[in-house]
Amino acid sequence: MSTNGYTPPKVWQWDQQNGGAFASINRPISGATKQKELPVGKHPLQLHSLATPNGVKVTIMLEELLAAGHSGAEYDAWLINIREGDQFGSGFVEINPNSKIPALLDLSGDKPQRIFESGAILLYLAEKFGAFLPTDLAKRTEVLNWLFWQMGSAPFVGGGFGHFYAYAPEKYEYPINRYAMEAKRQLDVLDQQLAKHEFIAGDEYSIADMAIWPWYGGLVLGRLYEAAEFLDVQIYTHVQRWAKAIDQRPAVQRGIKVNRNWGEPEGQLPERHSAEDFANISNT
Repeated sequence: MSTNGYTPPKVWQWDQQNGGAFASINRPISGATKQKELPVGKHPLQLHSLATPNGVKVTIMLEELLAAGHSGAEYDAWLINIREGDQFGSGFVEINPNSKIPALLDLSGDKPQRIFESGAILLYLAEKFGAFLPTDLAKRTEVLNWLFWQMGSAPFVGGGFGHFYAYAPEKYEYPINRYAMEAKRQLDVLDQQLAKHEFIAGDEYSIADMAIWPWYGGLVLGRLYEAAEFLDVQIYTHVQRWAKAIDQRPAVQRGIKVNRNWGEPEGQLPERHSAEDFANISNT
């Protein structure tokens, strides 16, 4: 089989220069590449992350918990710069052997509890604080349906469409068309669901919304991959309505700033250790 002059070899070999913008950190092996201990702040919840869509899920959840009066959700958020390979430091790998952000360490118990994978973190926090996840079995199941839908679907948007459309060193029609089609199908799934409900899983704001909004809300709001026009996102009117409504939530507006070190200065809070840190942004 040959496509664009390329014929796959009998046995794949790693080309360390291949991979576009992330070639320096992508590799076919796991584990730490350097010794680097993680800092520890004053709160039981220690978050190590970056304000990508997967990272933003968790900071939104933590800020929503605090806004709802759960003082035990106070947290320290430490920046993990994935372009510099911070995720391969020994301390981070101890929390997440998969070397992906976000990773959370809960120090409130008899021994530290690590939680990795953004969906697992949302579920852990929802159960720990009894918030944003219904106790009714049917409603809870519907929230989890959409939480796991997002976890399974986002790689097509991020690793698939986002990579080939925005980050790949060369543009190829087939992968862009293939993943654009899937991204639009997923947006249509959401649009049909939101035509019937105020929020993703029904009439209650939940961890399903927090998981899905940074990806698909960001996409229709024009914040991912500069692809809004290409994907004609304006046709998804129900997703647009939902995305804009969540974008107005104060906790969401705070959460999207945490562990962010790019963009406008007023939108950046690389580390977060208390609520006062947000006020300090506007004073700089």
